[in-house]
Amino acid sequence: MALCRGLSLLAIHIALLASLCSAADLFVYFDFEVSYITASPLGVPQQVIAINGKFPGPTINVTTNNNVVVNVRNKLDESLLIHWSGIQQRRSSWQDGLLGTNCPIPPKWNWTYQFQVKDQVGSFFYFPSLHFQRASGGFGGFIINNRAIIPIPFDTPDGDITILIGDWYTRNHTALRKTLDAGKGLGMPDGVLINGKGPYQYNTTLVPDGIDYETIEVHPGKTYRIRVHNVGISTSLNFRIQNHNLLLAETEGSYTVQQNYTSLDIHVGQSYSFLVTMDQNASTDYYIVASARFVNESQWKRVTGVAILHYTNSKGKARGPLPEGPNDEFDKTFSMNQARSIRWNVSASGARPNPQGSFRYGSINVTEVYVLRNKPPEMIDGKRRATLSGISFVNPSTPIRLADWFKVKGAYKLDFPTKPVTGPPRMETSVINGTYRGFMEVILQNNDTKMHAYHMSGYAFFVVGMDYGEWTDNSRGTYNKWDGIARTTTQARRHLCGNRNYW
Repeated sequence: MALCRGLSLLAIHIALLASLCSAADLFVYFDFEVSYITASPLGVPQQVIAINGKFPGPTINVTTNNNVVVNVRNKLDESLLIHWSGIQQRRSSWQDGLLGTNCPIPPKWNWTYQFQVKDQVGSFFYFPSLHFQRASGGFGGFIINNRAIIPIPFDTPDGDITILIGDWYTRNHTALRKTLDAGKGLGMPDGVLINGKGPYQYNTTLVPDGIDYETIEVHPGKTYRIRVHNVGISTSLNFRIQNHNLLLAETEGSYTVQQNYTSLDIHVGQSYSFLVTMDQNASTDYYIVASARFVNESQWKRVTGVAILHYTNSKGKARGPLPEGPNDEFDKTFSMNQARSIRWNVSASGARPNPQGSFRYGSINVTEVYVLRNKPPEMIDGKRRATLSGISFVNPSTPIRLADWFKVKGAYKLDFPTKPVTGPPRMETSVINGTYRGFMEVILQNNDTKMHAYHMSGYAFFVVGMDYGEWTDNSRGTYNKWDGIARTTTQARRHLCGNRNYW
């Protein structure tokens, strides 16, 4: 902790240097006071984490190349870090809000984050990254708009709507953390929230009275950009709006080939932008649904998230059954084919005026290959622990970024294996030793029985392939080397290898 406190002066110098280097770009300022409040999203009073007294927190709305300054005051009873999920930290990794790069903000302290959203556009979100706090809230949307001189690849929408979906427990994060630390599973969540609120009472048997639900008001005939983020902790969700097509336009900073979906599986940590035209009659309101995937539907019906889409000229409340999701909740092929269908719009400009397709990632020379395999939790030193390639990561007492800067010996090891290790699993602070300006191919081999989502903090990668079974060198023949989507979070299903190029 002494090293962390001693960093203050260094951080000020670095921040000043960043300011001088980008003084021509606008600075935007935000103040976050993070505290506990009492809320009842599922009808049961509980402790949640609020930002400026609100749950969920406010949406950060900025423009490409803005310098973002967020002063965070920690009024919790434990340390805190805020992670800007999907924001690419270019030469500012110490602002990423993760234990590996930042010292935690102690209770009653404050810390000011400063970073530039350089050459980025799109839909992202932020959340607290320590102590399982995300299970109690503290999250919100993060929008990066195009500069005025750079056109977006669709007509300007009539409005912009952020929707946060995610599984939810009525136990707070400290209770959930104790359960995990004891080597036990969390069990079924108590519900799925939409913008921090519980389900509309579409069924009096499944949904009790007195639950506050989200209502999104729209104007008939208008087209809205709806940004949807799965901010939950473990549950993949299928998102849909009754009788409305979802025209996919962007995901995590990449414009997509535009195509319609009646519903889309959104995995934990993923973000999507849809263009939705309000082209239905207004005889009633319409359901907005987020339902669990890859679980027993009959058991999980009571945790379905339901909000209301309300036309300004609506003549009545939504009624009747919810719009159906995928026919088979266990059908992983349906979900995988959806993911495969999402392609990069290589003819559109991104944050710069040059086309995205001018970078041919399929022709690069890969310098390193890593096969990362996860398995069901294993017993290590008497506790069930998660592993990756046979290693269960141990957080060091000094953040790795600081240990690297100050050359602290023994804080971590640059020996993460390129292939899964044989023999018993072990606990290590083991780090991948990448090559500066190199290109890395990473294969995610999921040998667990559950879905896993993988996120790359501070950068993005190309998703170039997905398939069942064990990955081999021959799998490269199936890679998409032309318009694979660049994103920050991808899923790996049971016995699915998500073959990815990082760049």
